[in-house]
Amino acid sequence: MHKKLAIGILSLIFTAGLSTPSWAETVIEKVARTGVLTAGTRSDAVPLSYIDARGEWAGYSVEILRLIRERLEGELGKKVDLEFVEVKVQERIPKLIGEEVDIICEAVSYTWGRERYVDYSVSYGMTGTRLLAKKGSNLETSESLIGKRIGVIPDSTNEQVIKLVQPKAILVPMKDNLQEALKAVERGKIDAFAGDGLLLEGLRITLSAPNRFEVLPKTPYNREGIACMVPENDSSFRDMVNFTIVKFLQEVVTGKGNSADLFGSWFGNDGIVRVDRDLVVNFFNYVIDSHSQIPPEDRKAE
Repeated sequence: MHKKLAIGILSLIFTAGLSTPSWAETVIEKVARTGVLTAGTRSDAVPLSYIDARGEWAGYSVEILRLIRERLEGELGKKVDLEFVEVKVQERIPKLIGEEVDIICEAVSYTWGRERYVDYSVSYGMTGTRLLAKKGSNLETSESLIGKRIGVIPDSTNEQVIKLVQPKAILVPMKDNLQEALKAVERGKIDAFAGDGLLLEGLRITLSAPNRFEVLPKTPYNREGIACMVPENDSSFRDMVNFTIVKFLQEVVTGKGNSADLFGSWFGNDGIVRVDRDLVVNFFNYVIDSHSQIPPEDRKAE
């Protein structure tokens, strides 16, 4: 984690520790009082979270947030508005600690450094570090990255992965902006940009000439779950979020309910990005088995 960010986070924690009473409300209590769930996400992260052509929030992570909102409405017995706040990578933890947002769901991956300040939900998807490059770049192997200029977002997991994969690559720090990264690749300022594989493929297929670019290698350099960040030590809200996600994953695996269709609309044969269904089912089963299946007789008490 960047030193300035760490200092800023610690300052927030120290200030909160001095000013926040011991009876500070949980997220569920706050939503019960205000009727609003404030969610942090990105506006340019196709297919996870973005603003579509109609000016509306869309994406797989956005749908997960809507399911969480529905769960809250059921538990509280009242209407809950879902308010979106755009957050950049470096803003996630400060905004969550500073209570500017109640939850963050987008391309959020786990790191031990982040775990010191926030809690994570169970994973609802899987991704990994890949490269966006011009077609025919021949950057399939780690050896091919030697001496190549690879754009990275500073302090990101993708930067850490590239350092491990090829220490002799030339890392070029870039802003957290996929369009800027695309322009840098297109103009030859960098040979490739390292980022979340799902987001890079989502960016590529939205281009007017997608075949000019490629996302590689075929198998990501690493694999990591996509999860939501929630406030630390708010177990009632975290448990509710986890229940919502596990129920969704279980329905995707079994094909029951609307969840399978929802997932397929983003990642199926006719979805935004195609994924290996067997790989997805295996991963979802792992997440479910790591917690607990939801028996049919318990669903009335959801």
